[in-house]
Amino acid sequence: MHDTVWFEIQGIPSVFLASTEFVDAATAQSEMLGLPEVQRVFVPHPIQDATDAEMQAKAEEAFEAILGALID
Repeated sequence: MHDTVWFEIQGIPSVFLASTEFVDAATAQSEMLGLPEVQRVFVPHPIQDATDAEMQAKAEEAFEAILGALID
């Protein structure tokens, strides 16, 4: 979240990407960092044990949301 907020402050459109396990933490951190409206996209948890095919499916599923967040 720190990097995403830093890029946004620099005027570089950014999107925070994490698994659904981190929704509450991301919300709290973005508020603490002074940018509660920072764009974020969450993919289904877990990530660590996902196979390559599962990760590719998660990426394909999230692609449009990521692009939309960058354009928004």
